[in-house]
Amino acid sequence: MTAIYKRELKSYFQSMTGYVLIAFLVIFTGIYFMAYNLNSGYPYFSYVLMNINYVLIIIIPMLTMRSFVEERKNKTDQLLLAAPVKLFDIVMGKYLAMVTVFAVPCLIFCIFPIIIKSFGTAYLKVDYLSILMFFLLGCVYLAIGMFLSSLTESQIIAAVTTFGILLLIYLWGGLIDFLPTSATSGMIGIVVFVTIAALIIYRMTGNWMIAGIIEAIGVAAVVIVSFVKSSLFENILVNIMKKLYLADVFDNVAYNKLFDVSGLILYLSVAGVFIFLTMQSIQKRRWS
Repeated sequence: MTAIYKRELKSYFQSMTGYVLIAFLVIFTGIYFMAYNLNSGYPYFSYVLMNINYVLIIIIPMLTMRSFVEERKNKTDQLLLAAPVKLFDIVMGKYLAMVTVFAVPCLIFCIFPIIIKSFGTAYLKVDYLSILMFFLLGCVYLAIGMFLSSLTESQIIAAVTTFGILLLIYLWGGLIDFLPTSATSGMIGIVVFVTIAALIIYRMTGNWMIAGIIEAIGVAAVVIVSFVKSSLFENILVNIMKKLYLADVFDNVAYNKLFDVSGLILYLSVAGVFIFLTMQSIQKRRWS
């Protein structure tokens, strides 16, 4: 893992990609910092992070689009997969290299609350906790982008797909308001989720029988529950979507000053799931 990590980290700075992304994020944050904290006198740096949250939609695709696409383009993926290296080490080495690049501007952000403190009142606990959650949210986005990069051979497709998914996540809170709340729509929504899960399993394994069995079991369970107690499906789509609203965890810390351990667990779990899916995607290619 260490060798792959060093190679990937070195490649980001040899190609200037790491320097450009770090500089862009720090400069962009600095502009908001001057506008909100220095000129307007807001004592919370967390407000700055909350307002630059959308920048991750641009930064993350640029950072993840080449993670596995570059290997396939240069045909070095065959050597890498044939090497006596664990698949976990390959994926984690690449992932940790991207996390390290993203961690650099987050560490620089730690200076801003100290600057606020030098001018007067500052809320260091909230600000530093917000920086931590901002970093973890970025780590989740990196895991999603890495997974999407492992599915294609084009950097453009990987970047555009990651941008689209992250944009959907960013707009998630507004989309929840348009979801239907009836039991029938809830049943249909759960069936759609089961179908998507079956398609992902088929994409990972290439076995239509396993995917079909999972879909059949899921649909049968929905039908049985609907006959027993259909009221369970009322508002179920809204409740599920609210639980999966990733940015809400960060907003609760940055804006509402509320820290929930379940939100931290959600970030770590989602990142772990997409790292696992990336491993399965690479494993399928190895056996193919």
